[in-house]
Amino acid sequence: MLKKRIIPCLDVDRGRVVKGVRYVDHVDAGDPVEVARLYDEQEADEITFLDITASHERRRILFDVVARTAETVFMPLTVGGGVRSLQDVRDLLNAGADKVSIMTAAVENPDLVGEAAVKIGSANLVVAIDARRVVDPGTRGDARGEPPRFPRSEPKASGEIIQWEVCTHGGRRPTGIDAVAWAKRMAAAGAGEILLTSMDQDGTRKGYDLELVRAVADGVGIPVIASGGGGSAEDLASALDDGPRGGHAQAALAASIFHFRQTTVADVKRRLLELGIAVRPPTR
Repeated sequence: MLKKRIIPCLDVDRGRVVKGVRYVDHVDAGDPVEVARLYDEQEADEITFLDITASHERRRILFDVVARTAETVFMPLTVGGGVRSLQDVRDLLNAGADKVSIMTAAVENPDLVGEAAVKIGSANLVVAIDARRVVDPGTRGDARGEPPRFPRSEPKASGEIIQWEVCTHGGRRPTGIDAVAWAKRMAAAGAGEILLTSMDQDGTRKGYDLELVRAVADGVGIPVIASGGGGSAEDLASALDDGPRGGHAQAALAASIFHFRQTTVADVKRRLLELGIAVRPPTR
């Protein structure tokens, strides 16, 4: 049986790890190199490094910080944020990334995913999706009750009902694209994994959006990493559970509970094993 993975996430802004709630009110959580070293010691299965303002600021990712982080850890490192071209993908791999995550550029140029998959292989390519629940699909308002405000990057098909909308540029720009349909398209294009974040749950520690995670996981034939809302080992177990009420994810990403010392990766793994979730057990 394929082991489920626990993945701490480093949201990096101006060279520092930060964490907020629903993508706002960020607080400092430390130096990325030191935080990554801590999670390596705790035997995380992988680590994800996201430069969360690179796309919004239209700049390249902080390659020096990526390189220093890669030198520190011995677990697989996924890096994303500001990836706009095949050259960016190559540069990140040269800086030490094991996998590259693409989000905003995939929406702006969907062909980039297929081109990158050919160049580096699907196993090294992650497509990240930030999704916000549409409260009333009939009016197309978003989860905060705001009126429709979708740019026309991809026209809505006649009669299409969007339950979760893809947002780009660090969650700042809604697109009018259905998240489940987009995940299927990106899987078909050559993505090796989907990193799926619920913007509504992000940073709340109230649990993952299991309905969203399950809809995407059941709709694609590639692993889905559940992100947004993990507040306890039980929350991660629910996202990873393959039962009818579980999220069916292959991996769970979390930040707040690890950054602020609520628990450790090793403790979460021990609890997951007690709950019957197949994870790689900690050795210490």
